[in-house]
Amino acid sequence: MGVTSQLAQRIWQHKNGVVEGFTKKYHVHKLVYFELFEDMTTAINREQQLKQWKREWKLDLVRETNPDFLDLSNEF
Repeated sequence: MGVTSQLAQRIWQHKNGVVEGFTKKYHVHKLVYFELFEDMTTAINREQQLKQWKREWKLDLVRETNPDFLDLSNEF
């Protein structure tokens, strides 16, 4: 989970192992959910909110719009 102003670039970085951290360590390369915001402050506030959620709540959020957990990165 994270915030970026350049989603297509961030997707490429994760898929190509450029970014150190959870994604690279555990080979997580699918984008299954995203939200768009008008400004970075709102996006960061939402990220902080979601990071406080239980895992099951986050999974339910993804299931609402992407029940098959398809990789949405091809949209970018």
